[in-house]
Amino acid sequence: MLLAALYCLLWSFQTSSGHFPRACASSKSLMEKECCPPWAGDGSPCGRLSGRGSCQDVILSTAPLGPQFPFTGVDDRESWPSIFYNRTCQCFGNFMGFNCGSCKFGFRGPRCTERRLLVRRNIFDLSVPEKNKFLAYLTLAKHTTSPDYVIPTGTYGQMNHGTTPLFNDVSVYDLFVWMHYYVSRDTLLGDSEVWRDIDFAHEAPGFLPWHRLFLLLWEQEIQKLTGDENFTIPYWDWRDAENCDVCTDEYMGGRNPANPNLLSPASFFSSWQIVCSRLEEYNSRQALCNGTSEGPLLRNPGNHDKARTPRLPSSADVEFCLSLTQYESGPMDKAANFSFRNTLEGFADPLTGIADASQSSMHNALHIYMNGTMSQVPGSANDPIFLLHHAFVDSIFEQWLRKYHPLQDVYPEANAPIGHNRESYMVPFIPLYRNGDFFISSKDLGYDYSYLQDSEPDIFQDYIKPYLEQAQRIWPWLIGAAVVGSVLTAVLGGLTSLLCRRKRNQLPEEKQPLLMEKEDYHNLMYQSHL
Repeated sequence: MLLAALYCLLWSFQTSSGHFPRACASSKSLMEKECCPPWAGDGSPCGRLSGRGSCQDVILSTAPLGPQFPFTGVDDRESWPSIFYNRTCQCFGNFMGFNCGSCKFGFRGPRCTERRLLVRRNIFDLSVPEKNKFLAYLTLAKHTTSPDYVIPTGTYGQMNHGTTPLFNDVSVYDLFVWMHYYVSRDTLLGDSEVWRDIDFAHEAPGFLPWHRLFLLLWEQEIQKLTGDENFTIPYWDWRDAENCDVCTDEYMGGRNPANPNLLSPASFFSSWQIVCSRLEEYNSRQALCNGTSEGPLLRNPGNHDKARTPRLPSSADVEFCLSLTQYESGPMDKAANFSFRNTLEGFADPLTGIADASQSSMHNALHIYMNGTMSQVPGSANDPIFLLHHAFVDSIFEQWLRKYHPLQDVYPEANAPIGHNRESYMVPFIPLYRNGDFFISSKDLGYDYSYLQDSEPDIFQDYIKPYLEQAQRIWPWLIGAAVVGSVLTAVLGGLTSLLCRRKRNQLPEEKQPLLMEKEDYHNLMYQSHL
């Protein structure tokens, strides 16, 4: 009944779109390079009259980048969002959004002053009504056009530098598919030439913060669409899984008996059409994905390249990842060794931490295992399993943050691949968010994971042990310093005492010190008593 009722709501929404704020998709906004829409509450840009924010210049980071991208001025995503806008809303306090009309993650209320903490739960812990509601929300998002955003279907140059805007409508769900495509697409160099070694959300430090923000914004859009303020994305705990537990018609869709590459006709998702999956076609035409339907969702779990991905990740793999103390290392890309990020992403061996280009493990292993739409990076978010998978990856990131309590400067400030420095704005989000803004605990962003809540906090494990481990690594230096310090103190003390005695013995009587030796003091007291 719930599914039917929500499905009927599909036709009550007008078609609209996604990615760039609809209010900033005009030639006027593009030519003036300003995206400061009015807030409906007072009609002023960025809600300025209500103290919510103001229109300000975008200040870009000047930190040096890594050597992976040898071009300048050829990609609209460089120095995001300056190709399109150099003035945007900067929100005050707990306000957020492209017009400062929303609250920061973890806050709510008319003035965004009320704290809240939502909990993401294991999909198998949801009741039947809760699970059906989640599936209905996915269907609703797939068939409802975004009221706030549109997607560009051409580069800034193809828009004649803003004089000819090229934008399309897209559904709420496909908006996020488009974002994932856009952030990971190749650079178009002209004449069918492309540069493939570029990705603003993968293979570098920003992988985990970017996907953290992606999921938060997805949750926020579903909450607005459905009016369900407590909605959260469930996660799939795939540790030690022998097969795709969620690949059933009860959950995310079973296998089609007539064609193993398709979903069962009994699944909600068998009728879904995917978008943004034909990267080579776009490259050959030097074009962007325009959101047009490109065929059914494909998935054939387990019939993948087992030489590259022999198994799904184990609990031991996760524990090894969590033992790596460095968030990032070396070149800060997919060749990084002993990097927590690179190992969790799946470019390093989860048994050694050594980068291995021939293997796809951890996060990458799940994508390869699905053997279909989810196995190609740009279009992988078409498969709704993407959300469950990345929610669990984010929970492992959260475990690492709680274990080591890193300061924000642990996240690389400079020399990371383009788009991945700490102060770089994340592509393609408007309003603007920095990578470093999401290198913090999920609790500070208003959400937690049920399986992390269930475990009682271990003060020794979480707070004291990390410092003891650091002390253990430097204890030889500490002991050496203590020994040297003791020797120097003793020597200096002896010399000082000797010099003082010699100087006192040389003083004339009228210049003798007022303080007496302990023995003289007792003699004087004895005489006084007599």
